[in-house]
Amino acid sequence: MNRIILQLFAVGFCFAVVQALKCYKCSIGFGDLCLTSEITCTGGDQCFSGVGKAAGVLDIKTKGCLAVDMCNKTKEVNFPTSGSNTTVYTLTKTCCSTDLCNAAPGLPGTSVLNLALATITALFAANIMV
Repeated sequence: MNRIILQLFAVGFCFAVVQALKCYKCSIGFGDLCLTSEITCTGGDQCFSGVGKAAGVLDIKTKGCLAVDMCNKTKEVNFPTSGSNTTVYTLTKTCCSTDLCNAAPGLPGTSVLNLALATITALFAANIMV
């Protein structure tokens, strides 16, 4: 009986390990706008939300998958990459470990198609009301 329970536990563990984490991905967003899509992370990665400031005034956001050892760190992004470095913005990446947990901040799950449909609908409604 113990052997059967151990085998069931081993099979269940294999399914849990193989199941990959789903996250929102946004290469770069500004202010409250971050166009996202869903991606599947590779093993050992977690979802992250990155928040930063460019020139001390412009909010920058990014989302995606990130290796665990890179989580909860602040990074300075410099330009140009060679010669004298000028910090363009700083970005803090905060991780989480459940499916689609990196929804906030920004517009979670928003795709270009959804925004285009919303814009067309708004323009159509405005045309009817006038």
